[in-house]
Amino acid sequence: MLDGKQLTISEAHKLLKDKQVSSVELTKAYIERTEKLEPQIKAVVTLTADLALQQAQKADKMISAGNCTPLTGIPMMVKDNICTKDIKTTCSSKMLENFVPPYSATVIEKLEAQGMVMLAKTNMDEFAMGSSTEKSAFHLTHNPWGLNRVPGGSSGGSAAAVAAGEAVYTLGSDTGGSIRQPAGFCGVTGLKPTYGRVSRYGLAAFASSLDQIGSLTRNVTDAAHVLNAIAGFDDNDSTSSAIDVPDYTKCLTGDIKGLRIGIPQEYFTDELESDVAAAVKTSAAKLEAMGAIIDWDLSMPNTRYALDVYRIISSAEASANLACYDGVKYGFSYQDTDDMWEVIEKSRGMGFGSEVKMRIMLGTYLLSAGQYEKYYLKAQKVRTLICEDFAKAFAKYDLLITPTTPTVPFKIGEKSEDPAKMAFADILTVPVNLAGVPAISVPCGFVGGLPVGLQIIGKQFDEETVLKTAYAYEQATDWHQQRPNI
Repeated sequence: MLDGKQLTISEAHKLLKDKQVSSVELTKAYIERTEKLEPQIKAVVTLTADLALQQAQKADKMISAGNCTPLTGIPMMVKDNICTKDIKTTCSSKMLENFVPPYSATVIEKLEAQGMVMLAKTNMDEFAMGSSTEKSAFHLTHNPWGLNRVPGGSSGGSAAAVAAGEAVYTLGSDTGGSIRQPAGFCGVTGLKPTYGRVSRYGLAAFASSLDQIGSLTRNVTDAAHVLNAIAGFDDNDSTSSAIDVPDYTKCLTGDIKGLRIGIPQEYFTDELESDVAAAVKTSAAKLEAMGAIIDWDLSMPNTRYALDVYRIISSAEASANLACYDGVKYGFSYQDTDDMWEVIEKSRGMGFGSEVKMRIMLGTYLLSAGQYEKYYLKAQKVRTLICEDFAKAFAKYDLLITPTTPTVPFKIGEKSEDPAKMAFADILTVPVNLAGVPAISVPCGFVGGLPVGLQIIGKQFDEETVLKTAYAYEQATDWHQQRPNI
């Protein structure tokens, strides 16, 4: 009953509400499982077992008082670029190895109000820059479906923790696919909400116009529960939206008859593995059999530029956002000198890893005199064209579906020394961030025992249709019920 491999949020909530188990007992079971599996998975950067048990005791009191929400007392984990007061938030970087925030992110405060139980901070690519969680300054994270495979990134630790049953759900961040891509690789559900739907206050910024906090869960119902809790306007975030937040669980009806779904031709490139394409096509046929109207003739021609545009814009924004890490204000500081400029130079040189330094240098160059208009400004113009492609598509269709990733999870070390091949892992997810629309990845099959993800993309602030369709597909299949043998 307390086997972490089996419980969803809904199942754990029922156990707690019916007093079949206490939050403390549930939390202890997950701590034990995490300690057992971490030598293999390495999804965790900082284990917060003592805090989790304290929070579980508070949650039990809330439950006894009848103040129990679907997330009360549920053991979860948080990506380590989301600030947690008095708990280290490292961004998996030497630069912030010992940083303890004096405040919590808005999403954490919202979850704490609902009786959150935080087991750990999860591993990630340093400052969320990567697609495999091989760029963490601390250790590699392994995919539970194949320990010699990457879990994806940058939220690889969050995805692996859910897949391995170390947590019921986790929070991640998505700049160019960093929730959906690892969700696809780890066979779990990953939701990236509309830009502005969830507050970014307290999220360590990578690329401010692209970043969005979301969830990694066992199924779509769980994703709806988490979004209910974390969505909404925040005075601390000028980009957050004041649009009312519905109850996302009410849209999970399973009825998608008459829903118009477009499938962009540009997402089925020659580089897409044939077995991955076949799994997605089978999923489209399943949706059609359930009453959806599928159109394979959609073209979004500017999609071909998305990866280059993303690389330019995200690097430029990273250069600006990470300028604050100078060895003076906070973070790692080189002290073996009296020269202020040497402090800055060596603090950044020693504190940042190679991937982060490469992107900062690229972004600084792109924003320099003579290059700004040639690259950055042009990239922003092409971004507008990509957004227009989505607008035209959504004038005709309710949703778009695509593969989440072009391949199944690749082997650790296979692409780590080739930036171009590594970036290709995000080629199907980055357009969504550029357009600021919501998308979800749900399991849709296996190739050679490794998971394949189906990406469902919706209109801005129409998470309801995204979730409804994902739920309907999930109810018609059993891919989300599969568990790795660990």
